[in-house]
Amino acid sequence: MANVGAVISNIRNIMRQDRGISGDAQRLEQLGWMLFLKIMDDKDQELEVIKDNYVSVIPEKFQWRNWATNPEGITGDELINFIDSNELTNKGLFLSLREIKSSTNPKRAMIVKEVFDGTNNYMKSGYEMRKVINKLNEIDFTKSEDKHVFGNIYESILQELRDAGNKGEYYTPRAVTQLMTMMTDPKLGEKVLDPAAGTGGFLSAAIDHVRDTYVKTVDDEALLQNSITGWELKPVAYVLGLTNLILHEIDVPDYHYIDSLKKEYNSIGKKDQVDVILANPPFGASIADGVETNFPSTYRCKESADLFVILMIQLLKPNGRCAIVLPDGSITGEGVKARIREKLLTDCNLHTIIRLPQSTFFPAIVGTNLLFFEKGAPTNDIWYYEHKLPEGQKSYSKTKPIQFDEFKPIIEWWNNRTDSNLSWKVNIKDLKNFDLDSKNQNIVEEVIEYNRADILSKIQKSQQIISDLLKELSV
Repeated sequence: MANVGAVISNIRNIMRQDRGISGDAQRLEQLGWMLFLKIMDDKDQELEVIKDNYVSVIPEKFQWRNWATNPEGITGDELINFIDSNELTNKGLFLSLREIKSSTNPKRAMIVKEVFDGTNNYMKSGYEMRKVINKLNEIDFTKSEDKHVFGNIYESILQELRDAGNKGEYYTPRAVTQLMTMMTDPKLGEKVLDPAAGTGGFLSAAIDHVRDTYVKTVDDEALLQNSITGWELKPVAYVLGLTNLILHEIDVPDYHYIDSLKKEYNSIGKKDQVDVILANPPFGASIADGVETNFPSTYRCKESADLFVILMIQLLKPNGRCAIVLPDGSITGEGVKARIREKLLTDCNLHTIIRLPQSTFFPAIVGTNLLFFEKGAPTNDIWYYEHKLPEGQKSYSKTKPIQFDEFKPIIEWWNNRTDSNLSWKVNIKDLKNFDLDSKNQNIVEEVIEYNRADILSKIQKSQQIISDLLKELSV
């Protein structure tokens, strides 16, 4: 098995030698479409064996196996022309895949078209590109025992997206997606949606959960294939998310390159509603001009996370379940924020809030909360649980991220809830202005009482120390 960290590090260094690549964002976009094509072709080859008469939607000339797998294959100007050429007589890979059509598998063809419509080839040197391709070919995604390698690649790429990302682009640690998915427990046949899907972390966690827990037959698997939906606005994250779902054996991912907040709020009907939503909506991110006008006037604002709360309530079926990440800024505040929280508490039973340490989404240092709610009945009581850093650890970091094992006490507490110095219950009547920034009333700070003589003695000692210091300084 290839050392994934070393492969990605080598690719990064190779791309730095190419004059066409300017910065991390372009390098990640370049890596994204290459990974997509390689994994798409790997899956096509598997399907050709499993399914009778299966034919890839990608023209034979542009299938990864036919131009990329030979380490001594096309290189230099010939390779760049093969990728970029847009002469009418010799369309290159990009132009051909942007115009792709298929009568036998139109949905899969549309996925390829969407990827290449929103992606660019930045590399100018065919020699450097050949080196990158050869490095990628060191990783074999077809071996079942090596498939977790892609998870490692994702962690590496996500770390770079975090480091290079814009404000609001915080990627969810794998431990957090696992916990939220486990506690929400999507079941076979339930529609699962992430309207801010990023690289597909929540959706892949949901696929794994349903497969491991509920899928027993071929018909069960077919049901799962049609139960997972994602929407994502950022092109690099979209391509990586799509690739992630393909690698998770979703043949034709229901995964779309769209701005969820542009979805007309009043047009969302029963046919659009889902059973489960798992999401970490962007917060502190700028929204497109006029997007807030899609929403009822009483909830209009410029904070993306708050608008996503309103959108998700609308997208849930009655009795639908939701787990989302929200910053401290969304669980408190007045005006529109308070009205949004009032709607959440009125339309849904917000039964649990898990409070996370500020460094959970490192390098962003921001207070975050996991909210779990069900639509259809108003909130009565909210249980809080404060997740603490491991003993002796001052913060989460690149080398010490949050681990799933840390959530064991929460998982044990979930179905047998009691008050403690980490958990507490609040009745909605005790909330002021629907403010969810609750403190644990179970923690009683120790009050040390001093009598009059003790206080005078301490003051006199302090004065004596000050007097002695002044004498020393004046010498």
